[in-house]
Amino acid sequence: MSIIQTDNLTFEYIRRDEEGNVEGITTAVDNVSLEINRGEFVAILGHNGSGKSTLAKHLNAILFPTEGTVFVDGKDTKEDANLWNVRETVGMVFQNPDNQIIGQVVEEDVGFGPENQGVPTEEIWQRMEESLKAVGMYEFRKKSPNRLSGGQKQRVSIAGVLAMHPKCIVLDEPTAMLDPIGRKEVIRAVRALNDVEKITAILITHYMDEIVHADKVIVMDKGKIAMAGTPREIFSQVDKLKALSLDVPQVTMCAHELKKAGLPIPDGILTNEELIKALKQCQ
Repeated sequence: MSIIQTDNLTFEYIRRDEEGNVEGITTAVDNVSLEINRGEFVAILGHNGSGKSTLAKHLNAILFPTEGTVFVDGKDTKEDANLWNVRETVGMVFQNPDNQIIGQVVEEDVGFGPENQGVPTEEIWQRMEESLKAVGMYEFRKKSPNRLSGGQKQRVSIAGVLAMHPKCIVLDEPTAMLDPIGRKEVIRAVRALNDVEKITAILITHYMDEIVHADKVIVMDKGKIAMAGTPREIFSQVDKLKALSLDVPQVTMCAHELKKAGLPIPDGILTNEELIKALKQCQ
C-alpha cells in the first residue's frame, strides 16, 4: 500500500514586480505522478533546477499543488483538516542541520518535537533515547550541538524528526554541506532506519553513490520524471544520465568504459566487488 501518491502534480512559481504585477511563471514540477510504498527506500535525483526539492516540499505540505493532488497516507494535502496528520506522517530533514537544531543540548533538541506534540514527559525521554541510539548519537546526548561535526549534527537532526514517530522521512539533500566522512555517516543512519525501523525513506540527492542501495530511483529533469527504476536499471543507462548532466558512481563509469573497450562486462555495475567479479570472469 502506498504512503505517498502524487497525481498529475504541477507547481508554478509566480514572479511579481514591486507593484505586485505578474512578471513571469516558472513551472518547477510538471505533471508528475508517482507512488511510493510503505517501507521503501526511494532516491530522487536531478541536477540543480530539476524540481526535486520543490517536489520534496509537497510531501509534507510545505507547498501545495498549483494543479493535481498529493496524497499522504491516503489524505489530500490541500485539505486544511489533514494538515496536522500529514506533517506528523512525513518528517523533513533539510540541507543545513543548523537550521533545524534549536536546543542547547543534544537531548533537549531531540525532545523538542515530541514536546510540541503533547507527548508525556516520560515518553519523550524514551523517544529521545531510542532515536539517538537509532542514528548512533546516544553517547553525545549531553553535548552541545556546537561541538559536533557536520555529519553528527545532521544525524541529530534526523533523530529529532525520528522522535516524532513519522511513518516516512524525506531528506532534502542532507549531505550537500558535508565532507565525505559526514556523508557516509548520514547515509548509513538513513539506511539503518529503513532496514531496521522499516521507516519509509525518501532521499533527495545529486550524489550518485548514495543511492546504490535504494529500492527505487526517480530521475527528474525540467520538472518532469525523466527516468525511473531500480539503481541497476538506472545506472545501466550511463549515456542517458550524462545527457541529463548527471554523474554515475566511479565504479559504474569504469565498468562502462571497460565494456566500450571490448570487455564482456554487464551493464549496471554498482560496487567494487561486482566489478572485480566481472573482471575475473573475463579471464
